[in-house]
Amino acid sequence: MIPAAPLALHPAPTAATPARWQALWRDAIRDPRELLALLGLDGAGLAISDAAAAQFPLRVPRGFVARMRHGDPNDPLLRQVLPLDDEMRPMPGFSLDAVGDGAAKAGAGVIRKYRGRALLIATGSCAVHCRYCFRRHFPYAEETAAAAGWREAVAAIAADPDIDEVILSGGDPWSLATPKLAELSHALAQVGHIKRLRIHTRLPVVLPERVDAALTQWLRALPWPVAIVLHANHANEFDADVDAAMQRLRASGATLLNQAVLLRGINDSVEALAALSERSYAAGVLPYYLHQLDRVQGSAHFEIDDAAARALHRRLAARISGYLVPKLVREVAGDPGKRPL
Repeated sequence: MIPAAPLALHPAPTAATPARWQALWRDAIRDPRELLALLGLDGAGLAISDAAAAQFPLRVPRGFVARMRHGDPNDPLLRQVLPLDDEMRPMPGFSLDAVGDGAAKAGAGVIRKYRGRALLIATGSCAVHCRYCFRRHFPYAEETAAAAGWREAVAAIAADPDIDEVILSGGDPWSLATPKLAELSHALAQVGHIKRLRIHTRLPVVLPERVDAALTQWLRALPWPVAIVLHANHANEFDADVDAAMQRLRASGATLLNQAVLLRGINDSVEALAALSERSYAAGVLPYYLHQLDRVQGSAHFEIDDAAARALHRRLAARISGYLVPKLVREVAGDPGKRPL
């Protein structure tokens, strides 16, 4: 196995000269009231929850905010990030660990749910805090693969020859600086039974500047086929900057897929789902999964029941080409894979 090449052509940014994406990350909006003021909604009477924001803080890059509709309290991008009173209402059946991550731990930051695959919790950081996030209560401080220089996580994978695919997740793995990613990929490249790398990331959508020259150089140097699973829930999340980032990712040789979550008030119509599939494909990203909501505490107001979800999916399949129709699935703890609905 050929180890990942060092990032010699692009010196690592220092604290004094951060990469552009890092500067934009630091400039993200963290105050719900500032967000509403920017959108002309400071008098809209939205039920902002300080308790929800304290439990799971608002974070949203300004470039993503620029895609929100000014003056629209029901904007589908705004609704994904705004902490509301609805989050603090206890609901039966909603838990802190909705998908059984805790029971599937196989090492420091390593989750083993499905045959042949290991998921690495590379970091707890993310550029945007989505209110429906199924890991919003995850104990990242104790369960991150980066601990001890990746050694325990990589050792757990090396010890199991059944693992042929590694999935980088989080948080968002591309929250890590590129030299840190290179450190991880170099360690993984010493494990001979790894055949594929999958990366789950929302950053190219919410912070497309993350897809810079150093990142694409790292991708090209990887010794495996790479699938990048992006996360966009609405067509309005795409703009010219996102399209350009997707073009740079495709030029690296990676396969681009999109997974979305079916969310009440955001994309729960055939029109919205069709527009999402068509817009993502126009950007070079193939629709992959449409997830039913993971029932994590604080997200119940986004839920759509399975019967309504199936009806939407049938109507979507009747409207657009088959290759644009994502698989409708639910993750159920203990299942051998995503459960088709």
